[in-house]
Amino acid sequence: MKDNGNTPEIADIFRRYGKKYRDMHVVGSQQYKVMRRIEICRTAALGGHVEACNHCGYSRNAYNSCRDRHCPKCQTMVKEKWLSDRRTELLPCPYFHNVFTLPHELNPLVMGNKHIMLTLLFTAVKETLQVFARDPQWRLGGQLGFISVLHTWNQKLMDHYHLHCIIPAGVLSFDRTSWTGTRRKYLFRVQSLAKEFKKRYLDKLERAHKKNLLSFPGKVAGLQEKKQFLTFIETLRGKQWITYAKQPFGGPEQVLEYLGRYTHRVAITNNRIIAIDDGKVSFRYRDRSDDNKEKELTLSAEEFIRRFLLHVLPSGFTKIRYYGFLAHANKKTCIALIRTLIGSDVKYTQKTVETVQEMMLRLTGIDICCCPQCGKGKLVYLRPITDLAYDDSS
Repeated sequence: MKDNGNTPEIADIFRRYGKKYRDMHVVGSQQYKVMRRIEICRTAALGGHVEACNHCGYSRNAYNSCRDRHCPKCQTMVKEKWLSDRRTELLPCPYFHNVFTLPHELNPLVMGNKHIMLTLLFTAVKETLQVFARDPQWRLGGQLGFISVLHTWNQKLMDHYHLHCIIPAGVLSFDRTSWTGTRRKYLFRVQSLAKEFKKRYLDKLERAHKKNLLSFPGKVAGLQEKKQFLTFIETLRGKQWITYAKQPFGGPEQVLEYLGRYTHRVAITNNRIIAIDDGKVSFRYRDRSDDNKEKELTLSAEEFIRRFLLHVLPSGFTKIRYYGFLAHANKKTCIALIRTLIGSDVKYTQKTVETVQEMMLRLTGIDICCCPQCGKGKLVYLRPITDLAYDDSS
């Protein structure tokens, strides 16, 4: 169904069923804040301003965004600003895409220890890739640079913890005097990567357990005993872990297209919501096991909210990280150096600052400041709306 003539949104689900869900379930403080922010995003509760046309006098209210990174309505501008910055950092070489996935047996443990378990994921992947880049058998012998992006979901909104890595196809020598490009259609053998990734992750997990850094709620409560935990670790050591590699991207534009799809995704976007009716939510998903066909799934609103909240990250947790010569401390110097070492005649994009109006005009061809009433004047700031401002600190 549609709400007030508009396509159903996640905010509508939370407004209708959020309070009932919170009354019936234990909801963490961060999950509560995310729900409330999405519910009131771009409504009077967050305040805003009145804008008026300088030609015909038409006026309207413009409400503030919640800016929560889990809100599907608030990621477009953030994504475009991020992509604009990355566009100025592209290298004239192919890029690889590798995915590292935690086995689902770890899901309950991750849910109770998100910060440390996901931090270990980033660290184990970083170390694995850099160790392989140094290993002479791969004929590189230098430092990789890459961007890692955390995803915690699958298409049905279930917990599925994996890291996407976007990797320029080459290494910078440790003395920073040469660039060695890869000659293969793949960066490293995925089976070898998976074994090293598994070893490093489980070693770090064991150390975290020895330091009493983990808690074991719910399904894994029995793992508090050392012997049982070690048995659990050995079971994971005997399991095949999944590392996936795509063909290298054709060039910088393909890299940006990919980054735009993946970096600032939330668990589910509003355009996948089909209907909200009778306490149920229907949405589209792609079935990876059936040739990626688009299908429809209907869940109770309670189950939909539960699944959505699985993907709320800890406050302050960084989901996009940069390593090697693309790390923040290195990239300003290294990117210019690598471009010189490669010697390409590519014309690189210079960094620019765009207003929201300019960005929307570039992306959609629509001038958001043009008066919708007369089509001649510009909407300008008139006065603030502050009487209903919302405080989410509670």
